[in-house]
Amino acid sequence: MKAYAIKIIGILLAVAVFLSVTACGNAVTGHVQTVPPSDAGPAAEVKENQTVAQVSEPATESIREAGPVEKNGDIVILYTSDVHCGIDQGFGYAGLQQVKEYFTAEGNEVILVDDGDSIQGEPIGTMTKGEAIIPMMNELGYDVATPGNHEFDYGMEQFLSLVEKADFPYVSCNFNYKGELVFKPYVILERAGKRIAFIGITTPETLTGSMPANFKDEKGEFVYGFLQDSDGHGVYEAVQAAVDAARAEGADYVIAVAHLGNAAESAPYTYADVITHTSGIDVFFDGHSHDTDQVIVKNKDGKDVPRGGVGTKLACIGWCRIAADGTVSTGLYTWKNAVAAPELLDIENEMSLAVEDAQSVLNEKLDEVIATAAVELTINDSVETDSNVRQIRMIRRAETNLGDFCADAFRIQSGADIAIMGGGGIRTSINAGNIKLRDILSVFPFGNSLCVLEVTGRQILDALEWGSHAVPGEFGGFMQTSGLTYEVHSYVESSCTADENGMFSGVKGERRVKNVLVNGEPIDPEKTYTMAGNNYWLLSNGDGFTMFDGAPVLQNCVKIDNQTLIDYITESLGGVIGEEYEDPYGQGRIVIVEEKP
Repeated sequence: MKAYAIKIIGILLAVAVFLSVTACGNAVTGHVQTVPPSDAGPAAEVKENQTVAQVSEPATESIREAGPVEKNGDIVILYTSDVHCGIDQGFGYAGLQQVKEYFTAEGNEVILVDDGDSIQGEPIGTMTKGEAIIPMMNELGYDVATPGNHEFDYGMEQFLSLVEKADFPYVSCNFNYKGELVFKPYVILERAGKRIAFIGITTPETLTGSMPANFKDEKGEFVYGFLQDSDGHGVYEAVQAAVDAARAEGADYVIAVAHLGNAAESAPYTYADVITHTSGIDVFFDGHSHDTDQVIVKNKDGKDVPRGGVGTKLACIGWCRIAADGTVSTGLYTWKNAVAAPELLDIENEMSLAVEDAQSVLNEKLDEVIATAAVELTINDSVETDSNVRQIRMIRRAETNLGDFCADAFRIQSGADIAIMGGGGIRTSINAGNIKLRDILSVFPFGNSLCVLEVTGRQILDALEWGSHAVPGEFGGFMQTSGLTYEVHSYVESSCTADENGMFSGVKGERRVKNVLVNGEPIDPEKTYTMAGNNYWLLSNGDGFTMFDGAPVLQNCVKIDNQTLIDYITESLGGVIGEEYEDPYGQGRIVIVEEKP
């Protein structure tokens, strides 16, 4: 009966996925949004991948009974990325197991891979420091993973302890401790008589995209790194060395398992940068930017390399088929239904039970209603969508009402003159209606704390300049504010400079941030102000914010960030988030000026 259930639900999943998209797999439209480094020559040629994913038709005449399955010689590699603890969203872990078992039942050798950022992003991760996720990945039978930047959010010691509990290896060719690799750069798996190397690549942005202090010793010096440098060649050379070594060891195929992304701000470490500077990679699995682009990029030798992104929270599952005859095809399965697959299809398997057990432990506390909201507070653009008609994060490049709300909470709860809050730390929207504890934990899943510094106007100006340097692109350090307003003149090219670790080092030209007002008065660069925020940006150089180093600390990690939100709602707002936050684009605190006046 189990084989029967696997077959039927697998068919339902395949048909639902097929019907939910106009074109599946590599026919998905994608555009690379990066610019190669200045020494890379012409821009990378990127074109739409035209291979169409094949969706198995239901077999109406018979259903395979349980028993040995005749292998067909094909290898199907399924990959996930940026799950961010979304274990019951999209396909969910239960749906992922069903898809995996469906392909196995069809006679394929199946490999399961993750591109990073699995253990953080939802309350179940926050409240267990990732402990709840690894056993489920073990149960699913992951074969290999690479660490993303958020694998380190609970501290280096915690992450390395989780690695010990994983039944699968983590690989990374550039994550190192004092110059020595922490993990193997690659693993080779043999399936159906073919040897496949999986090379891990972790973004050097991890130094600023997680807590920088996690990579430092007791003296405050970086001891962990990702071969970061000014032009990206440290990473390129590490990737090439891993490819060459894997080939020399007999790998028939080389697949990159990367956490790099496509954001222009990530250069010189985007997937396009790495592909165009290396050769020998056959397929490039990627994450970090939460995109779903399925594209082909020419490598250093002019060979086509398919690259795929799979979004976030299991909305998609990427696949790569290595056929018995050696042909390679790639694509994407997308779940676009509002109801997650496990719930809609009533999937019951080992993973559905594991997810249920893990969630039940937390549900009673998480379902506690703490307040109500008269309006929706959002991180997304209410109009603009991406190529897959999915909402686009606005909070990392413009003001939103949720950004205003979070910054207000920090300012009012602390009594500071102003508050700043990076958009990358505000992770999910709050719907109108009852607000539960889980909603607040989802907004602030990192466990950061409220701090207050005494800073100069010049330091504030530098912070706003650095936070705005990627506009109109996204940047996790784009600053939402309270008690302060400012304009970003995006037609002015950013003149911020950074050191080799991606940390802010100065401003060398015209500033694009103008007309900064503190409580209605022009900011004075020489005056001191009290400024609230969290320890990630104010004390730990998160997202490269070094301009506050040495500033007097007036309140040092006095309250957990999500508790700050709870207290603001219950104490300052009387338990109701009202219509003052009604406009999704905020209260006009940040103005983006796109053309020169």
